[in-house]
Amino acid sequence: MIVRKIWILTLFPEFFRPLLECGIAGSALRGERSEALRFELHFVNIRDYSKTRYKSVDDSPYGGGPGMVMRADILSDALAKGVLEAGGYAHRSALRVIYTSPRGKVWSNTVAREFGTTVLGDAHRDIVFICGRYEGVDERFLEKYVDEYYSLGDFVLTGGELAVMTMLDSAVRFVPGILGNKLSSEYDSFEDGLIEYPQYTKPQDFEGMPVPEILMSGHHKNIEQWQKTEKLRLTKLYRPDLLDE
Repeated sequence: MIVRKIWILTLFPEFFRPLLECGIAGSALRGERSEALRFELHFVNIRDYSKTRYKSVDDSPYGGGPGMVMRADILSDALAKGVLEAGGYAHRSALRVIYTSPRGKVWSNTVAREFGTTVLGDAHRDIVFICGRYEGVDERFLEKYVDEYYSLGDFVLTGGELAVMTMLDSAVRFVPGILGNKLSSEYDSFEDGLIEYPQYTKPQDFEGMPVPEILMSGHHKNIEQWQKTEKLRLTKLYRPDLLDE
């Protein structure tokens, strides 16, 4: 069995508790869903590596400006002692250090699939996420230690924790052996650039709204054609921008 360690440098490890305690992603990240690959999550509290009197991790930016910036020396110590030393790594090349930032590759279903199959499934390098806060991180730390950048989109969060959780939740589904039915991810929205077709279950009649008759017919070819037509209809109705792309 391959053991994949995921290290998360954060000021708020408690943010991740719901992700680990709930659902498919939670059980996967607890190492309970695959016999071939087991995940281990390790949280490093950045504040533990501050040598300041009040355990602060930030300071005012050189050149002026609003807000505060996370210090490179404290983050470097957290990475060196909290990950490299604690994990027994001989060299940083054994790690893939990731920072969520507006400068990064924009997250999408395609990127999530790639991340799940190649990054989470990488047998040679474990993963380190840096969760930024305040106005950001000292550029010198980013230049020296960060390997890859990702962005959820053109908006700003108060910290990187939610971005990292979103990345993990959406990407872990694509790791082989995680989903009970391997076809589930292949039929989801965005897999072919369209919104997923409508889904129905019991009761057959809900407040005067019956299940479409074609789904009761048992004619698989006609049902498949209906699903394709519905995907296009819903995409035109709710996400016409996808058709433009």
